[in-house]
Amino acid sequence: MFKADLHCHSTSSDGSLTPEELIIKAQKMGLQGLSITDHDTVGAYETAIPAAKANNIRLGSGIELSCDFQRLHIHILGYDFDVNSPKIHQVCELHRQRRLHRNREILIKLEKRGMKIAEEDLVQKTKGKTAGRPHIAALLVEGGYVKSIRQAFDQWIGDGKPCYAPGAEFPIEEGIDAIHAAGGKAFLAHPHLAEMVYPKPIPWEAILSLPFDGIECYYGNFPAKSAKRWLDIAEKKHWLVSGGSDFHGVAKPDIELGTTVVDEGIFNSIFEHPLA
Repeated sequence: MFKADLHCHSTSSDGSLTPEELIIKAQKMGLQGLSITDHDTVGAYETAIPAAKANNIRLGSGIELSCDFQRLHIHILGYDFDVNSPKIHQVCELHRQRRLHRNREILIKLEKRGMKIAEEDLVQKTKGKTAGRPHIAALLVEGGYVKSIRQAFDQWIGDGKPCYAPGAEFPIEEGIDAIHAAGGKAFLAHPHLAEMVYPKPIPWEAILSLPFDGIECYYGNFPAKSAKRWLDIAEKKHWLVSGGSDFHGVAKPDIELGTTVVDEGIFNSIFEHPLA
């Protein structure tokens, strides 16, 4: 039976497996389809495409963009776009600069609390690729400041914690427009998480009025019954449906690749132009 995981991350952003390792892992786990949705970068696809062809994995282009809407941090997933699109690369560069600034703010806050991490160490840790909070958390573990990546987030760098930095805002409308300009489809990512993160009422009516093409209904370790609310919305709006594990590797050890999958019908409805 065809199974595809449409939400996972590689070392091109904050995952612990290289794109090639991710493809090989998918093949060994019995997956037939995959989309690598790294945060704000498409760098994985240079090596992921030949690896997918070599391992008989159907690969669809993907990206996860960090956006803002009415002071809420909302993620969107882009699928089936041209990975060579100048618009996509422009957006990725904007996000790279935003992350550099955010990382510096976090490092400054950490140093004020006696946890010194050099920016050069962060660059070396990521080998010059996009760095994020999981990389900073890993360096905190290596420096002996915390015992685990989870502790680093829970105590210091997670949302709202003492060393958290929000970064520059990126309007969600611009993210959707960039994906559409590259010929792709824009999906609302993991709406399940929003109500866990934000205690105040979520302006769902306004969010769901944005020009999305689909919504991530199946997600991570959430039980299948949690998808019903979002499936009903997708049906009402005639939106496409997606799903995936949000696998990161060591940064999220409780979530395995293929924890959540979609079937061939969903894969084909999204990816009209698969890369492999």
